[in-house]
This record gives sequence, C-alpha cells and structure tokens, in this order.
Amino acid sequence: MKRLKLISTVVSLCMSLVSFGQQEPQFTQYLDNMQYYNPAYSGSRDMMNITALHRQQWVGYSGAPITTTLAMNTPLKYKSLGVGISLMNDKIGPTNATWFNADFSYSLRFKKNNGRLAFGIKAGVNLLNGDLSKLSKQDPTEVDVNYRYQGVVQPNFGGGIYYHSKQWFIGVSVPKIIQNVQDATSIKYLDQRHYYLTVGGYVDVNRMLKIRPSAMLKLTENAPMALDASLAFIIYDKFWLGANYRVLESAGLFAQFQISNQFKIGYAFEMSTSKLVRYNAGTHEILLSYDFLFKKKSLTSPRYF
Repeated sequence: MKRLKLISTVVSLCMSLVSFGQQEPQFTQYLDNMQYYNPAYSGSRDMMNITALHRQQWVGYSGAPITTTLAMNTPLKYKSLGVGISLMNDKIGPTNATWFNADFSYSLRFKKNNGRLAFGIKAGVNLLNGDLSKLSKQDPTEVDVNYRYQGVVQPNFGGGIYYHSKQWFIGVSVPKIIQNVQDATSIKYLDQRHYYLTVGGYVDVNRMLKIRPSAMLKLTENAPMALDASLAFIIYDKFWLGANYRVLESAGLFAQFQISNQFKIGYAFEMSTSKLVRYNAGTHEILLSYDFLFKKKSLTSPRYF
C-alpha cells in the first residue's frame, strides 16, 4: 500500500511539474549561491569567486530532484562593473534541464556608509530534455503519456537590484522574466515567473562569535508564497554552524568550514516537515567556494555574504 502511495505521489509530482511549470531549484545554503537568484550580486565580493553546489533532494524518493550548479563572477578593472557566468543542471524524474546564463552588474557607491547599490541583468538559455513515457502509473487504465522532447532551447532573461554595506544587505530579483510555453497534445510546460526578496546581515557579538540571520521570500504566480529563514553562528571566522527553516516544507542544519580566508566548504542536511517525510531519507547538499586574489593583498577575514 505504501508503495502505491509513493508511486502515486511521484506521478502527481512529475505531472504537476509538466503541467504548471517547475518550481525553480531551492537551496539550504542559498546565501552562498546568490548569483543564481540575483545577477546584481556579480562582482560584489571585490574579487573573482567560483562556487559549486550539489544538492540531492529527498534521498530514496524515486525521481526526486538532483541539482548541480557552477558559477563564477568577478569585478572588472572599472570596479563599478561586475560580470558572471553560471551553469546549472536540474534533473527531476524523466525530465532534465540545463541552464546557461551570463550576468552583468553596475554599482553605485556610497562613501558615507561604504555601501553599494547594484543593478543587474541576466541572459541565457535553457536546454530541455524529457521522456514522459517513462512515468509510472498507479492505475493501469490511465492513458499513457507518450511525449518526448529533446534539445528544446528556450531563451530567457532576468534582472535584479542588490544593496549591501559591510554588515547587511537586501536584494530583489526576477531571474526569469519570459514565461516560456511548450505544447504537445494535452501536455503543457509553463516556465513560471519567480520573484525573490532576500535580506540579511551579521552582528559582531565579540572576538569569537558573529551571528548572521537571513531570509528569502519567494513569490510565484499560481503557487503559494515560500519563505526561508536562516540563522548561522560564525565561530572565530572559521566554523559556521546554522539552521534553516522553509515554512510548511522543511527544516535543515548546515555546517561550513573556512579552510582559509579564500576557500570554504559546506554541508547541509534537510528533512521534510510535510507528509513527504514518510517516503525519503532527507536532502543532502555540498558546497565549495573559492575567492581568487590576483593582486598582492591579503584578506583579513572571509566574506559573510
């Protein structure tokens, strides 16, 4: 009986993704993957950064999302300009999407409070592949979905605004503005538009401890509002211990180690707080991030966002 329920849930999940558009990937360590959400973030670290993140969601759940991202961004010689490129692969059941994006940002600097206001644009393409005939059916009398697509190219663009000072930040963005539609018989793929509001900062408690709260609000057309809240404790600028809660969906813990002021590794574990918790063994996420220094200068501390 449990197996039938699981198959039914998987089918419902996959069909909803096809019919109403896939929700964009979500991450426990979202602050370390800000370039994906907001192109205005590019160049904000004042050095070249490369970040890789791999997320395996709902382990043991057949057809669950597996997402891998690789992103690079850097300021240009004229420091008000920043550029970035990113690659993401997102596999869900019999569908696979690969996204290639380029980011560009322009910053206004405020010397009085050492803040910056950046405006960014994102442009790229999504490469879609899928074979819906591989979907499992709970009821053998259901009509087969004999629909395949390969190498479907969908262009898109987005934009964002990002303000940050030394201790806090706020950003708003729309990574994909075009709502691409793909039709075939009764199947429709709709790329829903997502709106993000991200805010956070850190409090310098003492020489040993800093506390970094943050939150991300996501608004999606034809979908409920989603809210992530995160709190990290930074110990001696080396060890990051934190927790994340996604309202009505999941709760997670993450740990990060600052190997040097340039190199950070991280791991996150997340459990569903919905009925899905019965059918999976949790979500795992691995992070690698490196800042490159091309000039003869050193970092006195790592970046906190």
